[in-house]
Amino acid sequence: MKSTYNFIKPAAFVLLLTMITPSCKKFLTEDPKNVVAVTNFYQTEQDAVFAVNAIYAWLNSISSGSYAGVYLNSFWVTAGLASDEMNNQEIFSPYYDQTATFTYSSQNNALQEIWYTHYKTITLANIAIERIPLIQMDATLRTRLVNEAKFLRGMLYFDMVRMFGSIPLVLKESEPLTPSISSVDDIYAQIISDLSDAESLPLNYPPGDGRGRATSGAAKALLAKVYLTRGDYTNCAAKCKEVINSGEYALWDDFADVFKLSSRGGKEAIFSVGFGDAGGAIIFWEVGQFNVRLLPTALSAEGVENAQGWQVPTQDLYDSYDANDRRRAVTFVTEVHNPDGSITSIKPYIQKYWDRIAEPKANGTANDYPVIRYADVLLMLAEASNELGNTADAYTYINMVRKRARFDGTVYRDALPDYTNLSQEEFRAAVLKERRWEFVAEGQRWFDLARTHTLETLVPIAKPGVTPQTKHYLFPLPQREIDLNPNLVQNTGY
Repeated sequence: MKSTYNFIKPAAFVLLLTMITPSCKKFLTEDPKNVVAVTNFYQTEQDAVFAVNAIYAWLNSISSGSYAGVYLNSFWVTAGLASDEMNNQEIFSPYYDQTATFTYSSQNNALQEIWYTHYKTITLANIAIERIPLIQMDATLRTRLVNEAKFLRGMLYFDMVRMFGSIPLVLKESEPLTPSISSVDDIYAQIISDLSDAESLPLNYPPGDGRGRATSGAAKALLAKVYLTRGDYTNCAAKCKEVINSGEYALWDDFADVFKLSSRGGKEAIFSVGFGDAGGAIIFWEVGQFNVRLLPTALSAEGVENAQGWQVPTQDLYDSYDANDRRRAVTFVTEVHNPDGSITSIKPYIQKYWDRIAEPKANGTANDYPVIRYADVLLMLAEASNELGNTADAYTYINMVRKRARFDGTVYRDALPDYTNLSQEEFRAAVLKERRWEFVAEGQRWFDLARTHTLETLVPIAKPGVTPQTKHYLFPLPQREIDLNPNLVQNTGY
């Protein structure tokens, strides 16, 4: 169907339910039906549950037609490459070379995938939000499911408005094939409305029932990030404190514990997307691609399978860490232990998602993609507090993250002293550095540099000869979408 954002009509939506991946079935407790007829869908409580499960499934789907799920690869890879965080070594994906060097255009395949998968998933959310209220079912569950769909829609539009600016704001199941664009302010107003409704979601779910579902804490944390992005520091700080005061979340004592498979859905995970473990098989597209993309081929000497090393950290990123920062040792691998006992030094690669004990061959990682975790809330509150002149809170929360980085798993090292006596501008730089060290390969860096207007100054330091321009504070709208919809307006400079 010729459509700017590839609308999914009800009949097509039913077909989607046959495409939900095994990874989603492991992640949510209620499984969608294998086959369902159009005429009897949207009728029962179970149909409502399936409709919302389908939205979650497209966050990690490997069955999205020509594209992968929203957070399977292109989104977080693009956010890392279009910054001072990563470079590309994936020779058969030249569009990632373009992303890393800021030479991308409206023809970039990764940007097309991001647009396509976000709007497809937004369409599923719109269908659920519109149809579930018409179903005769338990009223409490009905409200919860609608608010879960609103959370997901708000999260997806937040991605899109930050990346592309003024875009179509599609809120109904049936819309014109060539919708007009909405202003950035209108899009943010809808995001805030959706996430505010989602604040009424449960703070948690019974054990074994709903890991991976949106919660009140997730809605508040994401709202805090929306407010921070908008420069509304008062509301950002307020939402961060609501998350903290809920008592539902905490930092792991050791940064290494954050990415252990046993920590999935644990106390630091506010909202994550799961990918399943591919049954231990070597299947590139079901494993989140963390190990495939990030681990070096040289680890084959240790029995690691399927490591390709497609995306690599910049040397500047690695060198920026204090040698005793626990995050450096956890985040990067710089040596290979050979069968004969010798050690081979290699350039840094990213290993943080690899649980060496639980998955020694690294050929089927079940690690989650962390959309937002508790450390993010602490650093957002530190940043907002600094902007508000509340220095006591600013130092308290940034130093909580700093203290954790001193812990080597046994003792606190004599390193990374607490921040004190910084000017407001020095504190801004400090919190941006902490975010860089804390969230490597978590899809955060481009957004942070764009939000703080530091792309032009920081990227050339890490990538000599690469100089972003003003236009790079937004990505170009995909040319295919502009060709289909004459109402779209290309971003300036593209």
